[in-house]
Formats: sequence, C-alpha cells, structure tokens
Amino acid sequence: QPESEVFEITDFTTASEWERFISKIEEVLNDWKLIGISSGKPLEKGIYTTGTWEEKSDEISFADFRFSVTHHYLVQEPSDKDGKEELGEDALPLPMQDLMCMNNDFPPRAHCLVRWYGLREFVVIAPAANNEAVVSESKCNLLLSSVSIALGNTGCQVPLFVQIHQKWRRMYVGECQGPGVRTDFEMVHLRKVPSQYTHLSGLLEVFKTKIGCPLTPLPPVSMAIRLTYVLQDWQQYFWPQQPPDIDALVGGEVGGLEFGKLPFGACEDPISELHLATTWPHLAEGIIVDNDVYSDLDPMQAPQWSVRVRKADNPQCLLGDFLTEFFKLCRRKESTDEILGRSAFEEEGKEVADITHALSKLTEPAPVPIHKLSVTNMVHSAKKKIRKHRGVDESPLNNDVLNTILLFLFPDAADKLADGFESRANTSAGNNPPPENEDYNLFSQFKSAPSDSLTYKLALCLCMINFYHGGVKGVAHLWQEFVLEMRYRWENNYLIPGLAYGSPDLRCCLLHQKLQMLNCCIERKKARDEGKRGSMSDRSPSASGDGAKGGEHSGDNPDKEKEFGKSWESWSDSEEEFFECLSDTEDLKGNGQENGKKGGAKEGNKEPVNLKPEGRLHPHGKLMLLHPGEPLYVPITQEPAPMTEDLLEEQSEVLAKLGTSAEGAHLRARMQSACLLSDMESFKAANPGCCLEDFVRWYSPRDYIEEEVVDEKGNRVIKGELSARMKIPSNMWVEAWETAKPVPARRQKRLFDDTREAEKVLHYLAVQKPADLARHLLPCIIHAAVLKVKDEEAVEDISSVKKIIKQIISHSSKVLRFPNPEDKKLEEIITQIMSVEAIIARARSLKAKFGVEKCENEEEKEDLQRFVNCLLEQPEVSVVGAGRGPAGSIIHKLFVNAQRVPAVPPLEEELRRSGSLEERRQGVQSDFPPPTGREVILRSAVPRPAPYSKALPQRMYSVLTREDFRLAGAFSADTTFF
Repeated sequence: QPESEVFEITDFTTASEWERFISKIEEVLNDWKLIGISSGKPLEKGIYTTGTWEEKSDEISFADFRFSVTHHYLVQEPSDKDGKEELGEDALPLPMQDLMCMNNDFPPRAHCLVRWYGLREFVVIAPAANNEAVVSESKCNLLLSSVSIALGNTGCQVPLFVQIHQKWRRMYVGECQGPGVRTDFEMVHLRKVPSQYTHLSGLLEVFKTKIGCPLTPLPPVSMAIRLTYVLQDWQQYFWPQQPPDIDALVGGEVGGLEFGKLPFGACEDPISELHLATTWPHLAEGIIVDNDVYSDLDPMQAPQWSVRVRKADNPQCLLGDFLTEFFKLCRRKESTDEILGRSAFEEEGKEVADITHALSKLTEPAPVPIHKLSVTNMVHSAKKKIRKHRGVDESPLNNDVLNTILLFLFPDAADKLADGFESRANTSAGNNPPPENEDYNLFSQFKSAPSDSLTYKLALCLCMINFYHGGVKGVAHLWQEFVLEMRYRWENNYLIPGLAYGSPDLRCCLLHQKLQMLNCCIERKKARDEGKRGSMSDRSPSASGDGAKGGEHSGDNPDKEKEFGKSWESWSDSEEEFFECLSDTEDLKGNGQENGKKGGAKEGNKEPVNLKPEGRLHPHGKLMLLHPGEPLYVPITQEPAPMTEDLLEEQSEVLAKLGTSAEGAHLRARMQSACLLSDMESFKAANPGCCLEDFVRWYSPRDYIEEEVVDEKGNRVIKGELSARMKIPSNMWVEAWETAKPVPARRQKRLFDDTREAEKVLHYLAVQKPADLARHLLPCIIHAAVLKVKDEEAVEDISSVKKIIKQIISHSSKVLRFPNPEDKKLEEIITQIMSVEAIIARARSLKAKFGVEKCENEEEKEDLQRFVNCLLEQPEVSVVGAGRGPAGSIIHKLFVNAQRVPAVPPLEEELRRSGSLEERRQGVQSDFPPPTGREVILRSAVPRPAPYSKALPQRMYSVLTREDFRLAGAFSADTTFF
C-alpha cells in the first residue's frame, strides 16, 4: 500500500554557510600548523629589514563569495620549544610581546601591518577578487566574529586580520587571542585631518581616552616619533651628463661620441627625490612639548637620521637607447634596394666597360697597374650614382661622416701603401690583446667578433648611424659602401684590415667568418698574381721562409722562371692545356712519361728514374725512401679549403644525403679524399720513384707498423708493413695512390677555388637586408655594451653591479650561442644591460650631489663613498652622526639651498595651511620644509578593563601625510573574568 502521509523532518543539526566558513578557517589554520602556543626568540634590532619574509596563500569561500587567506611571517631559526613552555600558561602570546618591542619601529620595507603593529607573523583574510570589497558594517562584524570563533576553537595565537572597504584604503580589523587575554586591532582612516590630531598632545589625548585606564596615576606612555622631509629640488646641482654633441661628428671632429665607442649615462637625473627621516626612537611622555602652538621637534636635534632615495622610473639612458634602437632594426622587412631606391646602384654602360676591360686584359701581358689606396678612392662612385638618381642632397649620409667612418674602418687607406701586406702589418699586427684577457675572449662566448676586429667596429658604426645619422637609410647606405669596398679590395688584391690571419674562426659570428673567408681568397689570389710560389699555397708555416729551397730545382732552368710569371689561372683548368704551353722539350718528355704512367710507384723501381723532382719544401730529416734509398722530401702541398660554418653545414647535409648504399659511400669517400689525392700528387712530384709505403710513413705514421725480425743470416732487422686498414681490398688510399700523377702543387687543380668562393661571399654580403645585418651584428653590440658597462663599473666599484654583469654574461652566452635567438630573450638581455646602466648613472648622480669627489679629507671621502654605495643597495641608510656627521651636514645644506628658491605664493599658502605649526614655530623661512609625513607610535602597559586586571600592552600608531591620516590601534584586555 502506498504511504498516505509524508513525514517532514527538519534537521537542525546541519551546518549553515556561516558555520562551514568558520570550519574552513580552522582547517586552514590547522594545515599551516598555527595552532597552540606560538614560540620564538625576542626580536633583534633591524631584523624586519634584513630578515626574509615569506607568505603562504589559500582560498576559502563564504557561500559563493571567495576569500583569500594569506599567512605572512618572518623566517626565523627554530628555538628550543621546551624552554618556552616552562614560562607557563601566564606568558603573553608572542604577538602581544611584539607590540611593545622597540627594536623594529618604522621598517623601511615591509607589509603595512608590520609597520603599523610591529608583528612578525599574522594571517589576512581578504576578498579574492581585486574589485570586491566588504563594505557594510554588518558583514564586517560577521567576518570579525567568524575570526573570533575560529581563534577560540583552535587556540591559535597568531593574529587574524580581515580586510574591509576598498583595497586601496588598506583597512584591516583583527584580533589576537591568548590564554585569558585578547587584543583587538582597530583602525581609522580619514582624508581631512581633525586639527587636534596634527600634534603629539592631541594624539596622546586620543590614546588615553581609548585605553580608558582605571588607575589614577596613569602608567607612563613611551613614544617613538619620525618626521620625514622630502627634497625634490636639485636645481643648483646640474646633472653631470652632457648630451653628446651630434654636430661635432662632422668634418672628422668627433666630439662627445667617437665612432667605435658606445655612449653611456643618463640624459635626465636618475634620482628624483631624497627622503630624510628624522627619528626620536624613545621618548618618555612629558620630555617633549609638541602642541598646536609650539614644538620641540627640530630635525637637527633628532638623534637618528636615515635617508632613502626615490629613483626615477626608467630614466632615459644613452646606451639603453642605442641598444633598443638597434634591436628595432632586426624587425624591419625592407631590403637595401627598397630603402635607397631600386635603381640607386645600377651602373649604366657597365657591361660594355667590362668587355673592353676583359679584352685589354687578354692583350696586355703586363700586370694591371694598381692605384694607391686613398679615402677618395674608397668613397666610390656609389655616391655619384645615388646623386644621379635622386637629388644631390638626398643621400642619407653626408660625405664627412662617411669619410670619417670609412677611415675608422679601414685605417690602411690613410697610409698610402700600395702593398697590401705592409698595410695589413700596420693595422692588424700587434693590436691583439693577450689571449688570457677574459674581456677580449668574450667574443667566443657571445659568438660575436674580437673587440679589435673590423666586424666589431662595423657593428658600432652601424649602431651609431642608426641612432644619429639617418636611421635605417643611413645603415643601408653605409652597408652599400662597405660591400663596394669589399669588392674593390678583392679586385685589386688589397687585404682587409682588422681580421685575424688564417681560416674563418668558427667561434665568431657568420658575418665575421664571411669577411675572413674573403680575406683568405684575396691572400691566395694575391699570392698567385705576384707569383710567390710557396708563400700561401703550402700548409707549413715555414713555407715562405723555405721558398728558396722549393725553388732550387728550377734555378738552373730559365724557361721555368718565365713560366712562373704567368698567372695561375691557366694552371687551374687541366693538365693537358698546361702541357701545350711548355716550351722546354726535355720537360715535355718527362711530363709525358708521367702522364703515360698510372701507377708511378709500381713501375718506379723498374725504370730508370729520369723524372725531375719538383715542388720540394725541405728534406724530412729522419726518413729515407724505401726503394731508391734517397732522402724523403716533404712536398709543398696545397692548403685545405677554408670553410665558414654555413658551408660546413651544407657539406655535411650533402654527405648525409648520399645515403648508406655502396655507391653513396664510394661517392662520399671520393668527395672527402680530394685533399688526400692532391697531397699524394705533390708527394710523387717531390719524391720520384716513391711508393705508397713512403707516403704513409710521412702522412699517417700510425698506419705503418714496424717490427724487429731475424733474417736468414741471424741479424735483427726492422721490417715494416702497412696496417690492416690499409690492406683492406679496394682501400681508398690505394685507389687514390694509383690514380695520382706526380704533379707539383702549383700545377694541380686548385682545391680551393678562391674566385668562386670570393664571388659567393660578395653576393652573400650584397643581398643582406638591414634587418639581417642587425641580427648578425647584435651579438657584437651586446658584447660592446657589456664591455662598456664593465669599464664604467670599474670606475664606480659597485658590488651589486658586478654580480649583475656576471649574470648578463652567463645569460647572453646561453642565448647568443644559437643561430636564431628568440626576440624575447634578446630583449631580456638588453633590459638587464639598461638596468645596470641606470644603477651606475644613479651612483654618479649621488656622488655629484654629495660632492664625493670634492671632499679633501680622505677618511670623510671614504665614508661618503660608502654612504652613496649603501643608498643604491639598501632601502634606507642611517646617517652616521645624524645632522652633525659629514653626510648629515651635506643633506642639511641641500635642504637649505632648496628652501632659498623663491616659492610661488599660492603654493606657500597651501604649505602654511598644512604645516601651520612648523611655520609658526620656525618663522616663514626655515632650513627644512614642513614634514611630508609625521609618524608617531605610542605604547603603554595598562591593566584593562578593571584595576585588578593584568597589565597588558596597548599601542597606537598614527601617520599623517598631506592627503591621508590613519590611526591604527591595538588594545588588549584581560578576558579572565569578562
């Protein structure tokens, strides 16, 4: 049967939202282990500033309204708890002891509740969303009672605060409970200040009334007072940094900014205000008079002075601006042609000129006369071409600036030396700092370029032009000139100055490697054109010295000498063509034999050796040829082709693509053995009648194994044979040896086709957009900026900056090592460099203001220097000797001078209203302006609520500024009988 009636049961035991909220608070307090007696050592002086503060957060909700709970606490070493509990039940909770502690009044950097109440630990419950606020009184009371119940239930002795009203008002009410005691934290926050609260006597009145002490002779009230004065007017102290004179750069006169040097320093004063806090840390009531008519509080008499400086937000600094502007270049999309006008560099009638030039080259055997280098030759026809296509005055860089830069980049043009070797010796020899200099070696960490190299100088010039001389157009113009100069040098055999000798240095940026590659090409071409046989085409460093030895064999053959005058170009094509040019019949015969023979080694023993040895460098010294028994000569060999990192990458990709098939492997081996084959040919030419074993003994001694054996006659003899790897059938070396002909290095096909490589490099340079250029050179600019900052820091000697510079270097070396670093990471590096620059600028500003350099007394000078360094690194610095110390008297002078500046009358009226007391006391003209902030802390231990209660800490903090007045009170009561 269905139920006829439904029983309705009302369960009055289910928890309401409010009870759930309270249990959540308790749960959080339990999780954070804030239950029970709080223990800790008495606070040391200044621990609130030097110690570390931490916080933990959690979220709870009341119905659907979310609150965040945050526990703020000072990290302390754990104290022995047992000793604490012996104090018994009657000991006051730690927060109540902190209310009376005087060691940490007015901490410079702390949570506002720490400043107002002096607590080392507290929990704040605040609305989770920033725009939410608990405004109505009933809700505030509900929260406060929730807190009170939670504290009572858990026995937690940490004060709990609730944030009420809008966040910006920083209004808190709270409570702290202990065994039989309770402290209430209350607050008043006003815009308009009642006049009786602007002085000490009025505040004392409020405090005493609030305590409502039942005892007739009131217990003494101790006071701590701080007045803060702000100095904003530095008019008489000019900012020491003069902006660089841009016009002075014209006409070679390089004024404030030289090319190749980055600027440094702030364009505006990086210190905006100085705050002087004068403190009376411990006054008993009645010692001092401070009412609406008269005040004893004279800043000069204050026992403690402390100073803090307000730094300008992101002051404009020159180095930072240079870096940021240059970094912006990286994001430009235009090509050089688009920036300068597409037709700017097209030469008219160029083809015709080229052909006639080529013909004249063919018909005139004499070497083409090379003009002397000069700046006017360097500033090429590019200028004329620009003018032809655009108005005369339109070219982005004017001639003077361009000449100055080109002379700076190519100093060898000034010494009008026709001989490139000498000019290079002048510019790049001897200016390399010792390799152990870590600043110099930064380039390998940053993948930039050495700080004395052409690439580095070019980066600095482009950076300067980008900032001062025509921005991206100027950059494109200079780059165009630079590329033309490179081509001019290639065509006329002038070495590029400011680059290290030898193959491209893979530790440097790609652009630097490309320029080094071009230099290698010029060196080879120059060596060929001048007919210096051994100078550059051998691998041995002593080559040029031993050129005579290499040439001995041709000395008795005059035709040979003539033949050497010819350009190497004719030798680079193929041997057959070369032989047609020979006039010497005997030589022709010998070479014909060489040509006919395939394996010179096998037949070399049987036939009489009528080959002339060629291309010898010097005798080996130790080794003899195995079969003819003659001394083994080291041949002149070709140098392996230098490579830049992109070519190496390309080559490894090609080799990888050949795959693992037998054919691919064979092809790979052929590609890799070009250098080996060339060396074998040189070796055969230098040592007629030699065999593969001879070559291996010189080239790869490990592959020739020698052991002692006893021959038939019983004598011990050393027998040698090739290693197992050399005996593998179809071995690469054996194959190469059989195909090698005895051809000296100078007649071989070039391993390194410098003409082709140089054209590739020149093309690569020509197609670079300003943005690509900026990306290539950014590591050089960062490198230069770090060096600049290091130099400037060395003058100031600021320890915190040293640390930051180390961080910048390690950060940059991680970021710049990769080919395309992310913009965000590059921005971080630039920001770090800018922050260091700002710190150094601040140090200089303070030094100037405190007259550190002008100070005659050495001891005082050191004190002031220390004081300035502390101001940079600490939030607040106490002044030794207060107003009477060396720093104090300077600060006093600064304030006096600022007061002398005639004030605008209406402003004066306002000041008089707000600080009427000071004006009346000190007369209109005083050394110090009215204080910007007045802070007072009043403390007393008073029994409340009854005369027989325990004496408990009472504390009231008051702060008065121009637009704000706050009273924060903590009043304790004995709850044993109430």
